[in-house]
Amino acid sequence: MTSVDMRTPGALEEAERYTAHNYHPLPVVIAEGDGAWVTDVDGGRYLDFLAGYSALNFGHRHPELIAAAHAQLDRVTLTSRAFVHDQFADFCRGLAALCGKELVLPMNTGAEAVETAIKVARKWGYRVKGVADEQAEIIVAADNFHGRTTTIVSFSTDPDARADFGPYTPGFTVVPYGDLEALADAITPNTVAVLMEPIQGEAGVLVPPAGFFAGVRELCTANNVLFIADEIQSGLGRTGKTFAIEHEGVVPDMYVLGKALGGGIVPVSAVAADREVLGVLKPGEHGSTFGGNPLACAVGVEVVKLLETGEFQRRSAELGERLHTSLAKLIGRGVVAVRGRGLWAGVDIDPALMTGREACERLAERGVLVKDTHGSTIRLAPPLVVTGGELDHAVAQLEAILNP
Repeated sequence: MTSVDMRTPGALEEAERYTAHNYHPLPVVIAEGDGAWVTDVDGGRYLDFLAGYSALNFGHRHPELIAAAHAQLDRVTLTSRAFVHDQFADFCRGLAALCGKELVLPMNTGAEAVETAIKVARKWGYRVKGVADEQAEIIVAADNFHGRTTTIVSFSTDPDARADFGPYTPGFTVVPYGDLEALADAITPNTVAVLMEPIQGEAGVLVPPAGFFAGVRELCTANNVLFIADEIQSGLGRTGKTFAIEHEGVVPDMYVLGKALGGGIVPVSAVAADREVLGVLKPGEHGSTFGGNPLACAVGVEVVKLLETGEFQRRSAELGERLHTSLAKLIGRGVVAVRGRGLWAGVDIDPALMTGREACERLAERGVLVKDTHGSTIRLAPPLVVTGGELDHAVAQLEAILNP
């Protein structure tokens, strides 16, 4: 490919010509990344305030993570789970300790981890709780986002994710997010799990009402139901704690993890739970060729080490307060509402001014990359290595497009 071919318009046209339209990307073609910044093929620099939907919590090309990947590339990258490699135990032990659980099952993508959690919960229901065959029920929240597999979209309430992909998988009950009474009413003797996001990211960074998840935990315990926390986007430092559910003073029976677990280098996901839960799986009942591969585990080991220091959780908490204080000053000045925790914010733009997509395009022109969702809402999720000055700059660009 020549240098002329690499210019932004040509690269965008090529992507449009040869790629199925499952995304609607902004007109930016990224060539390099470093920390909280990316550079496009024309040399333009941007603050990355999407961070790969939280997959880049540690920034682009974090030196310790890159070093771990480089070292492993020179040794062995894939063995399959037919064998045990020398990075596997270190990763699983470290992640289990970080989660406070006895067992870990590594997979690849977040959706794959959610599918794993669903299978485990159902089998636990049959083998441990004693639910009759084929009768297991899992309760989820409206406006959820847990992935886009056929099973997962079966309990989505987003028409774009769900329409035209039926027939849908049965066995799921949807209740309003944050409605404890509705949840209590939905539990039956066949309920095996409640699967929810501690903060709903795709829905616009929706924070639950105070006490909601404490109530969820009580209901699950009282009814012998597993509480599964989907921390794929919200976990691993994003909200100022290792897991967002910690803000609620709650410990789930199962964590579903992904995105940042791969350090922005390789897809890594996992389910973590105690032996009574994950121990229901037996050889041959679930698997993944690439799940827990040596390269993924080598990176994952370093991710766990970074989180064990507490540095990134502290940065997210401290800088998140700065971010939310700045964003709150824009309410009534082009912003209708702001939600979130730590370095994660959902910002509702006044729809009379512009759509969320238009806001993203105008911010990109000013060197800040964010992502819209649901009309006039945009999401801010910078890497946890962002500086206070970079946060201030990004908010200033938001203010500039809202109040030109």
